[in-house]
Parts: sequence; structure tokens; C-alpha cells
Amino acid sequence: MKIELTTQQKDAQAEFRAFVDEEVIPYANSYDQEERTPTKLIENLAQLGYLGAVLPKEFGGIAMDMITYGILNEEIGRGCSSLRSLLTVHCMVTYALSKWGNKYQKEYWLPKLASGEKIAAFALSEPNVGSDAKSIETTATVSGDSYILNGHKKWITYGQIADIFLVFAQCSGKPSAFLVEKNSPGLTIQPISGMLGVRASMLAELQFQDCRIPQENLVGKLGFGFSYVASSALDYGRYSVAWGSVGIAQACLEACIHYTNERKQFGVYLKEHQLIRQIITEMIANVKAARLLCYQAGYLKEIGDPNSIVETSIAKYFASTTATKIANDTVQIHGANGCTSEYSVARYLRDAKIMEIIEGSTQIQQITIADYGYQEYMSPSASTVIYQNLLVRT
Repeated sequence: MKIELTTQQKDAQAEFRAFVDEEVIPYANSYDQEERTPTKLIENLAQLGYLGAVLPKEFGGIAMDMITYGILNEEIGRGCSSLRSLLTVHCMVTYALSKWGNKYQKEYWLPKLASGEKIAAFALSEPNVGSDAKSIETTATVSGDSYILNGHKKWITYGQIADIFLVFAQCSGKPSAFLVEKNSPGLTIQPISGMLGVRASMLAELQFQDCRIPQENLVGKLGFGFSYVASSALDYGRYSVAWGSVGIAQACLEACIHYTNERKQFGVYLKEHQLIRQIITEMIANVKAARLLCYQAGYLKEIGDPNSIVETSIAKYFASTTATKIANDTVQIHGANGCTSEYSVARYLRDAKIMEIIEGSTQIQQITIADYGYQEYMSPSASTVIYQNLLVRT
């Protein structure tokens, strides 16, 4: 079987790469140091239609196929993982709303989100709850024609600038999803800084103190929060992170090719040293392998194959761990230069480590993939169902 991009996909890839080379890479280190993403850059992303990438055209989206969407994530991830994180969480919310939102939510919010007029964030993690998502402590109680939210969310990507949050809370013991606007009474937003990686992703903490929202802001039905709304969004998030990890690894490979072709040690260019060539060889092979796993996951998503869920998890696991290994070797090749802000490779290493934590940590992926594997060999027909039940581990 030959894997080959279509003419349209190749053209899109060239467009994405040109955008990243011109408007992202030259400034990405400064975004990292300033811990912010410029408004103008987000506006440019929106004008190109990328914030509506996964949405149908009827809602103002551009309805990218899954392979093209993956390539977009790779290219933006190659330039700036923080900016790619915006694409991830924004599209997670738009996808969840397009799938589970009511008629009003779709017609009102999706065109605004597609155009970039409004920015969305995904609010699941809490100070005491990470991977064990079912144990969230935020609550929602019915009060007349409203819900009252109380609780605390943390590590919310682009929470500092989001206009709308997809918030998960327990309502009478039923995990549920709600839309909460940033100006809702009782919602306080506190910036988070000083993170290890993806520093420009403008993280925030959300405090809900008797935060009142209309009942029509419920997404789906009560009890749909994890099994339906969160699981579908997180699957898309994992897919984005997998491709973004390939982008980091590709950026590392390109940096090493350039550096070893110009830097001399012991009278010869670094590329002439056998150990360097061994490292470069491993990088090339692993980048290609990670990308192929992402292609496989994307193809299965495109045709609606339920096995895309586990293939996405495998791609995310391999690509994120590969990115960390390659980034570590990249810093090693660059030596002391790799430990300074003058080169981007230190940022690549810090960002790569974050990829192993977000949208399902390396260890959670290992647990879920192994569970799927055991069930696949024991009872193939049950494997996908069992894996879907595990998806609420984040």
C-alpha cells in the first residue's frame, strides 16, 4: 500500500509551511520568553480559516479532511507548540459543540468560533484531578432556570483570553458539560505563569463561586459530560497533540541537520562524526515512523472507523515520547548552545516534555493501549468498546 498525499493536501502543506516559516518561527522564542501569544498572530490564524478547520462549511468552517488537519497541526507545532495548543483546545470545543450542542449553541457559537471572533477553551482539569477525570470536584446545581457552578479549574490552555469555556462539572452525581462565558457572574480568571513548556499558551485558573449560567448552556444531556462530550473532544485533542509532537521532532531534526553541517569539532564538521550520524539516523527513522502512525490514525478518522480511537492513542504515545527523545538528543548535539535562549532547541525540549503530559500522559496511554491489546487478543469484538470506556482517563 502506497501512502501519498493528494494534490490538494500537498498544496495545503506548502501553504501551512510558508505561514509558519514567515509568521511564526522568527518570533516563537520571543513568545516563549514573554509567555504570551500576540493578538495579531491569532487574528492571522483566524483569517486563514484555521480556527474553523474541523467545522462544516455551514457554520463558517473549512471542513478540512483529517489528514490535512493533522498536517496543519504538524506545521504549526514545528514552529510554536503554544500556538498549536490554541488550535488544539479551540477545535476540541468547536468539534464537541458541532457534535453534541443544541441547535441554538451551534447556530450562535460555531460561526463566531470558526471566524475567530470568539476564542474557546476546554476546562476539565482541576487542582486535585488530572488523569482521573471522572473524579472532578466542580459542581453544578439547578436553581430555577439556571445552573449554579462552584469549583476550581486549573491549567486551562488560553484561559487568559478565552471568551467561552466548555466546563465539566458534577450535577446530582452526573458528570455534565456546560458553556460558560468569561463575563459570567461568579467566574474569576487568574493567569498562570512560569511553566516548564508551552509558555506562550496563556494558561489560567478558573474559580467558580456561585457562578450562574442559563440552563440552555448545558451541552448534550445531564450525564453526557465524560462518556460523550469529553471523550470525543479528547480524542481530537490527542490527535492534534500527536501531530504537534511530530512537528517538534521535525523541527529538531532540521535544527540538527543545519547545525552539524556548519559546526566543526576536531577539525571536521560534526556531521562527519559517526556517533552524530547515528543520532541523525535514529531521528529520521523515528520522525517518519511517528508521522506514519499519525497518517494511519487520520485515515481511520476520515472514514469513520472506530479503531481510529486506539490508533490515535498509539500515535500520541509514540509521537510524544519520540519528540522528547529527539529533543533531548538535539540539545546534546548543540552542547552549551542548546542550553541558551539563542537557539530554539531548549524550547523544543521543554515543549516536548509537555506533550507527554497533556491529553493523556504517557503512563495513561500505556495503560489504555495495553488494556486494548489484551482485549483485542482475548475478544476482538469487545476491544473497541472497552477502549472507549477508558477514554475518560486524561
